[in-house]
Amino acid sequence: MTAPEAFFERLSESRFASTEHTRGPWDASSQHAGPPAALLGRALEEHPGARADMRLARVTFEIVRPVPIGTLEVTTTVLRAGRSVEVVEATLAPEGGSPVMLARALRIRTAEDPGPAVAEGPQLPSPGETADTPFFDVPWEVGYHTAMETRFTDGAFKDRGPGTCWMRMRVPLVAGEETRPLERVLVAADSGNGISNVLDFGQHVFINPDLTVHLHRHPVGEWVCVAARTSVDAAGIGLADAQLHDEKGPIGRSAQSLFIAPR
Repeated sequence: MTAPEAFFERLSESRFASTEHTRGPWDASSQHAGPPAALLGRALEEHPGARADMRLARVTFEIVRPVPIGTLEVTTTVLRAGRSVEVVEATLAPEGGSPVMLARALRIRTAEDPGPAVAEGPQLPSPGETADTPFFDVPWEVGYHTAMETRFTDGAFKDRGPGTCWMRMRVPLVAGEETRPLERVLVAADSGNGISNVLDFGQHVFINPDLTVHLHRHPVGEWVCVAARTSVDAAGIGLADAQLHDEKGPIGRSAQSLFIAPR
């Protein structure tokens, strides 16, 4: 049976089958963290009793261990419910196993009478003005690297140093279901380290055990830009910090803590 052209296939309200499009570049049996982060982001926004007048402003993902390609179950819990702010937690676990990824989100009530927006407009060449940029070499034909369209305005996956890359999903998050702009941001945000690598991937292991995304504006459209910079200490601890954009301008920031060691 051919796998659906999506990152996940829904099996029930809370169970999802991962497809080969989730496969990351380092391990054929493990996912890139972007697709499961987006799946958890969807659950955080759709938890039972979720209020339509609240919007995700910050989410932190803890990547406990590599996310396997297989059947996964999502659970959500409201940790704090308030009039203007709520905190929601979601977990992702293989069937019969312990959680492999945790997410905790801060959702803030939107204003009933919005005031004037104070935000910057577009600062980057649009994706339409930018050519496709190849991914770095990956030893399998299908995975996250083929499920995402990438266009660098500065740098490249094979270059070292800061990079700025527009990203767009070639396949939906869940087969047969609409993909929302927030999910597009979360699929892309975990790529900051790869966009701005400062050391040779062939000589060093880069592991990010977390990802935090702050959004001051709700994203729009299919394209997400990650403008990232990586800093590394001699002790082997690093940080990939990125500004996030859509085609209207900046929308927020993302950050990944990094563990770095020789291969």
